[in-house]
Amino acid sequence: MQEEIIREALEGRDVLAILPTGGGKSLCFQVPALIREGIALVVTPLIALMKDQVQNLEARGIRAIAVHAGMNRREVDLALNNAAYGDYKFLYLSPERLHTQLFQAYLSVLKVSYIVVDEAHCISQWGYDFRPNYLDIGQLRERIDAPVIALTATATPLVADDIMERLRFKQPNLLRSGFERPNLSYIVRKTQDKLGQIRSICQGVPGSGIVYVRSRARTQELSEQLSAAGISASFYHAGLGPLLRAERQKDWKEGRSRVMVCTNAFGMGIDKGDVRFVVHADMPDSPEAYFQEAGRAGRDGQPSYAVLLWNGTDQTRLKQLEDVSFPSLEYIADIYQKVHVFFEIPYEAGAGRMLKFDLAAFCRHFRLQQASAYYAIRYLDREGHWTLAEDTDIPTRVRIDIDRQALYSVDLPDPAMPALLETLMRLYTGLFSTATPIDEELVAGRCGVSIPMLRQLLYQLSVNHVIKYIPADHATILYIQHDRLYPGNVQLSPKRYQLLRSSFCERVQTMLDYVEETDECRSRFLLRYFGQEDSAPCGKCDLCRVASVRPKELRERLKAWIHERNGSYSLPEIRSAFGTAEDSYLDVLRELIDRGEVPPYKTLSK
Repeated sequence: MQEEIIREALEGRDVLAILPTGGGKSLCFQVPALIREGIALVVTPLIALMKDQVQNLEARGIRAIAVHAGMNRREVDLALNNAAYGDYKFLYLSPERLHTQLFQAYLSVLKVSYIVVDEAHCISQWGYDFRPNYLDIGQLRERIDAPVIALTATATPLVADDIMERLRFKQPNLLRSGFERPNLSYIVRKTQDKLGQIRSICQGVPGSGIVYVRSRARTQELSEQLSAAGISASFYHAGLGPLLRAERQKDWKEGRSRVMVCTNAFGMGIDKGDVRFVVHADMPDSPEAYFQEAGRAGRDGQPSYAVLLWNGTDQTRLKQLEDVSFPSLEYIADIYQKVHVFFEIPYEAGAGRMLKFDLAAFCRHFRLQQASAYYAIRYLDREGHWTLAEDTDIPTRVRIDIDRQALYSVDLPDPAMPALLETLMRLYTGLFSTATPIDEELVAGRCGVSIPMLRQLLYQLSVNHVIKYIPADHATILYIQHDRLYPGNVQLSPKRYQLLRSSFCERVQTMLDYVEETDECRSRFLLRYFGQEDSAPCGKCDLCRVASVRPKELRERLKAWIHERNGSYSLPEIRSAFGTAEDSYLDVLRELIDRGEVPPYKTLSK
């Protein structure tokens, strides 16, 4: 669909493109933006993806720049000035920057070619990841006469209509690619032995893979368990430092580690076609999240597997998630006030403040349960009271604290220090007036030192009162959108709360229905959820494979498999070998046992 989408954009029409994960969405706006005069505004909520795309464009000689949460006013001003007057083709923006006075002031001098909305489902209240700042995009159209290119991988028909309405499309224009992934086999397995299943998949399927889990601690634990079994594995989550994340991602992409055990922080923008399997060790809470993450397997068109492991614990957790994810409105309003109290922000003050937020410290201070407090803070983000930017990488900042002339007469203890100061002054302007972000990797490379050595030199310079050194940090940032409101004035609509809660419950129930399904093709089930009603059975998923096996053939396969194991086998082994729809196999197995054709299965001790 890429060519059709690009042609629509070049003819000046608003277009909503729904393409599956790996469908090449970026090209759909990059090509028309390069052809047309001016700069494309690209709104995306994913800072890591934004930085990755800017890096990829610049590596191809295409000028691109990013403005996102975590940048101070001076950095934003400089970036917007460069975008306006520096012949850039792409300006990437996080949505919370759209309504700021600084960005609004530059709008009149930005010659905008396209308004690009990535992850467009975030603008819809029916979407699984609604973000109120996305609503500001519609208001941009009052000041910018440029067509919209909206892109998403996950939108139901209801969400698609809502996206076009909120982006003020001049005419509805939806281009939806077929979501079938003919090379991808969807498999669901009910098991108590998830580790055994994962080991079996890693050992039985050649090539690289991804294993998704819910908790950060579990990524390391499972990675170590796989490594102990002789499987090359690493782990990744947003709490790791930027250099370590980049190193692990690179090792995995280049084949030095085979399996990445990760949270859902991993995968956005990953351009690796030969992923042979994606395993979900924990059940996702929405079909959108599952479809997108599972779709990272087999982007090169070769046979690949998307395996979801589940058991009764997953069902219980998902059913409890509704109450945890939606604390009462009274509790949410109380958390709003407590956050302001925590940071000592008085009433009618606080707008525009950017605060490092430690959830654990906040909860200890007020003796709160972390999960409830977290979801209350997330809900207030959805309602536009603040923006929560989790696990933001804050770069190292440096300011030179002595006069430029005096700098050359300072007695420095290490001969590498003058060279470092010279490098910094060549690379960055404003060092004498403000703490300026620096790229540690770039500076270290120019100076011919390692990054740890660079940090040591910077520290020593600060000890000698030559510079102010603010080391790199990795923190959650809370960006306050407006002045603190008095109790009773925090706008939390009960009607909207119920809409969001019921929508969340419907998505959870769809996932529960998906794993419990015993008849409908897995692919058809997912495609039908996204509005594609006319798809054929895939012939590759676990349920299609079961349907294609006749009872006589199944009896022979079971007998042969049990004979190979000298009659020693267990039910978990049967499930692992023959797929998810074990009821079909168990009926035949019971018949074989009753007839004495195979021995009974062994019961595993706890």
